[in-house]
Amino acid sequence: MVRGDDEGWRVMGRRTVGRGAPSRYGRALGALALGAALCATAALTGRASAASPVTESGTPKPYAYAEDDTTVEGTASTTNAARLEPGRTYRSSLGEGGKLYYRLALDARSDAYVSATAVPRPGTAVSYADGVKVSVQDDNSRRCSSSAAAHFGASESPRPIAAWASREIGPTKYSCQTAGTYYMVVERVDTGGSPASASLSPGDWDLELAYVSEPGLKKAGSTKAPEVWNSAPPEALQSDARTRAGGAGFATAAALGKGVWKDGIRPGQTLFYKVPVDWGQQFYAGAELGSSTGGDGFLGTALVVSLYNPVRGFVDDVGCGYDGSQRAAVLDPLPPVAYDNRYALNDRAGGMRFAGSYYLAVHLAAQVADKFGDGPFGLTLRVRVEGAAQAGPPYAGRANPRDVFDAAAGAPAEASGGTAAAGDRAAGSGSGTDPHMKVVAAGGLGTGTALLLVLAVWTAVARRRAKGWATAGDTTAPASSAASPALPWDPEAPRGR
Repeated sequence: MVRGDDEGWRVMGRRTVGRGAPSRYGRALGALALGAALCATAALTGRASAASPVTESGTPKPYAYAEDDTTVEGTASTTNAARLEPGRTYRSSLGEGGKLYYRLALDARSDAYVSATAVPRPGTAVSYADGVKVSVQDDNSRRCSSSAAAHFGASESPRPIAAWASREIGPTKYSCQTAGTYYMVVERVDTGGSPASASLSPGDWDLELAYVSEPGLKKAGSTKAPEVWNSAPPEALQSDARTRAGGAGFATAAALGKGVWKDGIRPGQTLFYKVPVDWGQQFYAGAELGSSTGGDGFLGTALVVSLYNPVRGFVDDVGCGYDGSQRAAVLDPLPPVAYDNRYALNDRAGGMRFAGSYYLAVHLAAQVADKFGDGPFGLTLRVRVEGAAQAGPPYAGRANPRDVFDAAAGAPAEASGGTAAAGDRAAGSGSGTDPHMKVVAAGGLGTGTALLLVLAVWTAVARRRAKGWATAGDTTAPASSAASPALPWDPEAPRGR
């Protein structure tokens, strides 16, 4: 039994001042180890809390930006536009009726994809018509491409929405094929695609910008999208749901695999999940909003499920109304992931052109609280990935970020048997790594390193002390001290006062 310092220690042999010193070292080093462990645990707890999509009071947290976002200011003119680098994410803001420019330095071999996630600030009112549009232009104002503008739509509930655009190199493209200076253009628009008036949604919107570079192919292939694929909806999964808390942004999206998942969602909240889909695989997903325990009324669009591809390009969305009884919103079947989908005539098929993590953004309209309370409401996700993974296209280089088109990089830990490597790969950050897993790894490494340091110092002290006993001719020294120093928590270790 360990006794307090006021009672002294029960020891073998006689007490000496010299023998008390290692014990004090042991207690100090033990305290050091305990402190290191507590610090690592505190850091882990703090970081996990920061990544939670709700505050301690239960209200939804704001959009979660990537930790390594760089703040950049867009300019109203191309002259002083800030340069964006591939593989990076950025924070910016966009004012009422605004139109901003950012500079890109592109080669003549790679495709460039840029996206802007618009995040209205808390308390902002939005209308059906409000939206954001992204385009890429060359230095002669020729538009390389632009996708349809992203709008808040019928829910008229403020939430993160993302739009994308690209500069693509290929035999079917005729403009923007040379190396040089290009511009990413981000603007607020109304429902007709024209610049938004200041009266639609007052106040600035925050932006998260992403820029991905895709290498060209070693050898040109088909320029025609697949025409035959299974468009029949699959049978709904019936397994028991596993709990998985969604993230509050692309960077903190929770990794899901095939199966049934459950979560809780509050009015005004958007939860992000990501699902790894490899080349040749087909993705299906739907969300169910659970029945309410009280309230009454009806909302035409209460739950919105949006799908984005690995470069945060919009693919499809679906919504459903709510009257207090359970409702489901299921995405229509999409073609299997294929490089040649980029040649499709519609954006839904064209968005399924990459392997990697596909993002589900699930939003519950803020107006639900007025009729059915603050929640949380039960949310069930049914996710299916069908088909065997196939070999990818013969890229002539590496993408930037490097693992953006690597489905394995976004796989949840249980998909690989829960190994440490799989856990570390499980879903990421603006760069594709799960921040929760990063914290776990960092905390574990920090604590382990501190404990190893304590052991090393204790061993050195014990051996030095044993050598001192031998030199002084102290016959009461334990015979085995030099060969096998006792650890500070060993009950048989000699202890001093």
